[in-house]
Amino acid sequence: MGNMTIKDIAKKCGVGVSTVSRAMNNHPDINPETKEKILQTIAESNYVPNNSARNLKRTDAKAIAVLVKGIGNTFFNDLVSGLERECQRMNYSCILQHVEEQEDELDIALHITKEKKPRGLVFLGGSFSHPREKMEQLEIPYVLSTIRVADMEEKYAAVSVDDFKESYKMTEYLINLGHERIAILTAPKEDKSIGKLRLLGYRKALQDYGIPYSEELVSYMNAEEDRYSFRSGYKLTKQLLQDTEFTALYATSDTMAIGACRALKEAGISVPAQCSVAGFDGMDTGEFYIPSITTIRQPVEKIAKATADLLFDMIKGKEKPHQLVFEGELLKRESTVPPVKKKF
Repeated sequence: MGNMTIKDIAKKCGVGVSTVSRAMNNHPDINPETKEKILQTIAESNYVPNNSARNLKRTDAKAIAVLVKGIGNTFFNDLVSGLERECQRMNYSCILQHVEEQEDELDIALHITKEKKPRGLVFLGGSFSHPREKMEQLEIPYVLSTIRVADMEEKYAAVSVDDFKESYKMTEYLINLGHERIAILTAPKEDKSIGKLRLLGYRKALQDYGIPYSEELVSYMNAEEDRYSFRSGYKLTKQLLQDTEFTALYATSDTMAIGACRALKEAGISVPAQCSVAGFDGMDTGEFYIPSITTIRQPVEKIAKATADLLFDMIKGKEKPHQLVFEGELLKRESTVPPVKKKF
């Protein structure tokens, strides 16, 4: 749908512009049913009152909006810093917007596009499973950074590692150490993005090495909670310890791996002597944790630069949307060793 105006909303609802204004401003002098109808129409039309339109037309600010979903995962800190540096290099300002887990990042992107008039958008994190029709409402260039979706359409601009391949690599490493009972902490079941891809990589490695896949070894995050956080890793591991036995635990983020180590320690289980723990992302925190966390390091600086370069080239009309995939690096650290006979 094109840019809706307040007049369009009024016409659709069969009321005057002043009535629409009263509904939006929660004015008491309006019939409740009329107000509900107007607000419903606004929501369905993705209309955002463009209070700053005149100023923005004059200034045409050079800005990029960065929407971060999953701020509990400190992995995004370095990515945001890298994007800010690239924006400064190009004399662009950077609008940073945190998106809560329960919020729709696309709705917020549409709002920011109308209110702030950025020239481009970067989406960081989130499952990002939106219908094509809604995506097409974004009328400025955008890049999905560190986001991959199973069966992602070629027309989307995206920069990431191959989450399936890198997760396979980590699982294969644990198998080669001698582990067969490998638990995994992953995204909610309905996830269609990196959580699903990392789980599929884990499953494929087990299959290729003749190890049966067991659903009891999979601990899924709750969709209503912070994803890829220290707390989620801690809670999911405590649940696993009540239900099953394993010699290795693979957390699909370093933050969760550290939370898992805390839960294991509280249960009297030594890492790595009694249970190996591995993560994903390659955060500095994992390097300086005791024991240091075995992980897949994502090339954050390269991803940040490639994201910015692709977006700026799209803004200038030099590039069409396409996807860039970087290689991750397996970092073998102190938290993983061959298994002992007793399982936990």
